[in-house]
Amino acid sequence: QVQLVESGGGEVQAGGSLRLTCAASARALTFYTMAWFRQAPGKEREFVAAITGSGGSTNYADSVKGRFTISRDNAKNTVSLQMNSLKPEDTAIYYCARHSRARSYTFRITDYEYWGQGTQVTVSS
Repeated sequence: QVQLVESGGGEVQAGGSLRLTCAASARALTFYTMAWFRQAPGKEREFVAAITGSGGSTNYADSVKGRFTISRDNAKNTVSLQMNSLKPEDTAIYYCARHSRARSYTFRITDYEYWGQGTQVTVSS
């Protein structure tokens, strides 16, 4: 069973920064695309960013491009999301997820099999 645990959420003022980290059980991340999704109150869960198993390719939602950076450290089994220039509309619960298939690089929610419990990010204006 793969376990993912997010940390680093909190409350910040608009324009500020936060860094989210997702820690996985041993050897759970290698060869798998990892992604961050978010869900705001009253809205559906949406894709934020993804990174391939090697870390060589990344993809971002248009709403976060240029502000968020996803990275990974396979030696430590962690994936991070650096969030800069935060806006009130970034307020949501952020989830880390692992793709269901090794070496696949897609971004639909249904493509991801394992999920963390989520971490709250609140951006005040």
